[in-house]
Amino acid sequence: MNLRKKFTVGVLLASMFLTACSNSDNQGASDSSGADTANVDASETLKIGNSAPLTGPVSFYGITANNGIKLAVEEINAAGGVLGKDLEWTELDDKGEITDAVTNYNKLVEEGARAVFGGITSKPSLAIAESAVNDDVVFITPTGTQANITEGKNNAFRTAFIDPFQGEVLANFSKENLGAAKVAVLRNQSSDFSMGVADVFVEKSKEFGMEVVADESYGDNDTDFKAQLTNIKGQEPDVLLIPDYYEKVALIVPQVREAGINATLVGADGWDTVLSILDPSNFAAIEGSFFANQFTLEDPNEKVQKFIADYKEKYGEDPSTFAAEGYDTVYLYKQAVEKAGTTESKAVSDALRSLEFEGITGTFTYDENNNPIKSAKMIEIVDGKYKFDSEVKAK
Repeated sequence: MNLRKKFTVGVLLASMFLTACSNSDNQGASDSSGADTANVDASETLKIGNSAPLTGPVSFYGITANNGIKLAVEEINAAGGVLGKDLEWTELDDKGEITDAVTNYNKLVEEGARAVFGGITSKPSLAIAESAVNDDVVFITPTGTQANITEGKNNAFRTAFIDPFQGEVLANFSKENLGAAKVAVLRNQSSDFSMGVADVFVEKSKEFGMEVVADESYGDNDTDFKAQLTNIKGQEPDVLLIPDYYEKVALIVPQVREAGINATLVGADGWDTVLSILDPSNFAAIEGSFFANQFTLEDPNEKVQKFIADYKEKYGEDPSTFAAEGYDTVYLYKQAVEKAGTTESKAVSDALRSLEFEGITGTFTYDENNNPIKSAKMIEIVDGKYKFDSEVKAK
């Protein structure tokens, strides 16, 4: 072998050695999901996505939450993105169904999503959270309130407060603000959301010295509540809790008044937008009712008012609470990624747990179960409109 050949072989061997070392280093940088973190951080865009009900009976929640998300994505990209990368957003329709939500989640992860924001209602959110834990993907539900969505899951978070918190807040409000001595409950036994709020409301009402005079239930497919309401009327409660989503509330409320019940009606954040589907002829039935929420159009905060104006300009309507929560979720993730300096799941999750976030739905930090510590905004329905009443915390 001449000198030129010896030199060429030596260069090739050195090149092969360096390439092997380089591959070994990259493998060492991979996160536990098998994704190459170095390559992900070096990509031109940061992929995020959501599974939401864009059709079906709860589509209003998914559409408005995603509208808020898309508004935030546009703003962030216009301002330079996250760590210098544009956010690449994908939204998929799950119709509010668990199986579709998991299928959508798997598709998003296969396509390289570094974070998934959803589902929207609690059961699909829980299913996605359980999958995200196995894949080590950052998961944030904007609106899922069921307590076990995040419990025991290091990389699962939420922007909304939880069902037990709402139950306690509503019991406290009934006692301190409404002066109730006797309370009643009409709950949806098919809904974990409804049951979660109602259980804690009953427990805390008794603890706060109120008498729970009736605790009635119904199923998802029920449309006639006459028997339950007859029993409640006979107990003459001061307050009646109806912890369900807006479409069911719109069915129940007129029947409450037809049954001759004069109690003040209270509800959880699922009431948001109930006026949009309640026939105006029934507005009198819901007049003077209250529900716990996380956002109000009457918030004087300059940041909130800018969000409302921008949303209305883009979509031609006022934002719902779900839109505000979706919007906050994107900025929450942005703040965590920038604090972590990487999109790697563990680092972003650690950053989320340690930050203080100031958003459209309030300022909060996270507790030990990755639930935001925040107050509730009580909304009163007056003259066919939502009016901010007060801010209430758990007692």
